[in-house]
Amino acid sequence: MNKQKIAILTDSGSDVPEAIREKFNIKVIPLKIIFNDGEYIDKETITADEVYRKMENEIPKTSLPDGEVIKSMLDEIKAEGYEKVLAITISSGLSGTNNMVRLVAEQYEGLDIFVLDTKNIGIGSGLSVVEAAKQVALHTDWDSIEEKLQEGIKKAKVYFHVPTLEYLQKGGRIGLVQSVVGSLMNLKPIITCNDEGIYHTVAKVRGKSKSINKTISLVEEFAANAKKYNLAVAYGGETALKEAEAIRTELKKRLSHYENFFFDQISPALGVHTGPGLIGIGVQILD
Repeated sequence: MNKQKIAILTDSGSDVPEAIREKFNIKVIPLKIIFNDGEYIDKETITADEVYRKMENEIPKTSLPDGEVIKSMLDEIKAEGYEKVLAITISSGLSGTNNMVRLVAEQYEGLDIFVLDTKNIGIGSGLSVVEAAKQVALHTDWDSIEEKLQEGIKKAKVYFHVPTLEYLQKGGRIGLVQSVVGSLMNLKPIITCNDEGIYHTVAKVRGKSKSINKTISLVEEFAANAKKYNLAVAYGGETALKEAEAIRTELKKRLSHYENFFFDQISPALGVHTGPGLIGIGVQILD
């Protein structure tokens, strides 16, 4: 692919689909996962399933990429002949990554860098990267891309069905999600990010299958007036794969006007906060 002047930089917590990442030469800042036996690089030196296995004995911490790593990735982008960078990150309400990228970008010379806080996480954030790649491929001008990406924040959403709130609590990521009631009554919360990009509960449903059905109908409601949209299903670990596949089939039936349908595991770093068995359904309105 001939080098374009605009590069795209994101973080591993944005779960950008692999095909998009490779096709558009998207650079990914890896988040780090810290267990007692050492530090692992998200998706590079540890898989989601390995994280879940180790979590049976120990809840790890996640940490931000350091400034030097971000700087060296910008150096690499510059060396490849790019002049501008779209840096798209997970919500500043859930991680310090956005702030870190912004600080490095402000001091970096020789590249025009636009930093977007998606106010979203996982594939919810990744869908903004998909849109950025599409606009760059269409040779949309720089200012219009910035504008479209800002407007697009409200057009992308991810809903998570979480089997237990234990990990969100232990990881201090509970946000506005009420926890105690849920575990007592087998209420399964459905979580999304609010306008500030912080986790909150959109619904509480008794039992797993009802929770999944409700998650699908929330996606349907979100896309109700749209003629075109992208859809995504993200799952946490092999244990959730079958279920994720069934949801994919159901979504294709109920929402057939999709342009792309992405299907993948969530990043290990996100898995640390949500635990195994998570299912996320992403939707992005395109019109």
